[in-house]
Amino acid sequence: MARAQSLFRCTECGWTSIKWVGRCGECQSWGTVEDSSAATASARGTTAVAVAGNRVARPITEARGTSVQRWQTGIGEFDRVLGGGVVPGAAVLLSGEPGVGKSTLLLEVASRAAASGKRVLYVSAEESVDQVRLRAERTGAMHDDLYLASEVDLGVILGQIDKVRPDLLIADSVQTISSSSVDGIAGGTSQVREVASTLIRVAKDRALPVLIVGHVTKDGTIAGPRLLEHLVDVVCHFEGDRQTALRFVRALKNRFGPTDEVGCFDMAGDGIHEVPDPSGLFMSKNGAPVSGTCVTVALEGRRALPVEVQALVVPSSAPQPRRVVNGVDASRVAMLLAVLERRAGLKLSDADVYVSTVGGMKLTEPGADLAIALALASAARDRPYPHTLAAVGEISLAGEIRPTTGTKQRATEAARLGFTTVLGADAQHLREALRVAFSLAASERERELDRAF
Repeated sequence: MARAQSLFRCTECGWTSIKWVGRCGECQSWGTVEDSSAATASARGTTAVAVAGNRVARPITEARGTSVQRWQTGIGEFDRVLGGGVVPGAAVLLSGEPGVGKSTLLLEVASRAAASGKRVLYVSAEESVDQVRLRAERTGAMHDDLYLASEVDLGVILGQIDKVRPDLLIADSVQTISSSSVDGIAGGTSQVREVASTLIRVAKDRALPVLIVGHVTKDGTIAGPRLLEHLVDVVCHFEGDRQTALRFVRALKNRFGPTDEVGCFDMAGDGIHEVPDPSGLFMSKNGAPVSGTCVTVALEGRRALPVEVQALVVPSSAPQPRRVVNGVDASRVAMLLAVLERRAGLKLSDADVYVSTVGGMKLTEPGADLAIALALASAARDRPYPHTLAAVGEISLAGEIRPTTGTKQRATEAARLGFTTVLGADAQHLREALRVAFSLAASERERELDRAF
């Protein structure tokens, strides 16, 4: 009888190989190729099990639909991202760069939950109990119903859960916890899979919400197998620039709510604070209009945020002029430069171009195209727009201005902030939008001269 040949499979993408390799040949992930022959052999021996009682499948119309009772964490911005609050039995994965404030945010969540009468177990596998207490004293997160444990063994953590019987469990982090029943070091593919699946099973069996901290790789993705993101109910990403105190929490996956919400926070010396109205964070405070600036209203989930786009155009003597962007898509800016030169007659191919946003905001939606184009035109002609002008619209290669989603909400937010003119799809073409914008600039200049004399 021929010997059964081993088959090695990637746990990330499913790529197979007849021999073991350290790096997947399909997704290029390291350490994800494992021997699947044992699992295949056990699967062949599986037999059917008789199903009876409540486990028998029945029509969906006969299933009882019970409403989910969420409970508030006390942090409105975090509840917004979660879809209205924490669902009992939900597993939430929070990822982010080192030092961005993941542990600080979850310690604040634990403190607010303990203050509301819930028993919270905070398991830190990276810090000692004394270190967590020092941070809690600094941020004012001290409470008698907040229990701390510094454990790295999964079995001991399960024992702590049986002993404390918490209403909320926080595990910091999944890559530093290991199980003695699985081979490999902490953070490995098999260990992360075992730890995550065990914690999620405990969450489902006991209706215990679990908040899990996850590390990220150098390219920003969540470390460990892709299965980790599939197992949990909610995946949130904590992002922010270390040079600024502003932090954002975005939902990448949410089984209980929308995935397009964003929460704004401010990192301070005494902890992290929510920013319920961040309308003034992404605009400069200049008194007089400055050329090369234009404001757009970006839509982050159901929240409209005014963002100022700044551009600088200077003559270049280099054979290849520079294109430097910050907070916007470089390829999108290159396309807008081509449209401005071809459709609006604005020559920019021989100039250095710099485009940036204010406050570290990242604009990814195409609705910011018109504001970027107007800022570039203002910088090229050195003619500032009035402070009452905002622009929202997507620009096609033909120079047409297309409407964007949430037009009414954007216009309402712009009017609330004092913008009397909002250029958009009504202008129909980029040339018409430039004409209206520069005519407003000329009118503003005439009014300034009248006031001066």
